[in-house]
Amino acid sequence: MKAVWGGEELPENVKLNPDADFVARLESALEMRGGYCPCRLQRIPENVCPCAEFRGQMADPAYEGFCHCRLYWKSKV
Repeated sequence: MKAVWGGEELPENVKLNPDADFVARLESALEMRGGYCPCRLQRIPENVCPCAEFRGQMADPAYEGFCHCRLYWKSKV
């Protein structure tokens, strides 16, 4: 499944969490918070999903793992 957020496709090596129920709950929480990460308290631009922390991790070729809230998984390749 191709990861898309805000109408933009994320890189090929970024996928949604395979747990569809978890993804649905998190997407609902994101909608209620206006697109801000439900795992972060502050509603600042850095916390718009995908958050600045994960955007940095997506840019790091050595990083592999989930984002903070576990919505996205990024592989090295």
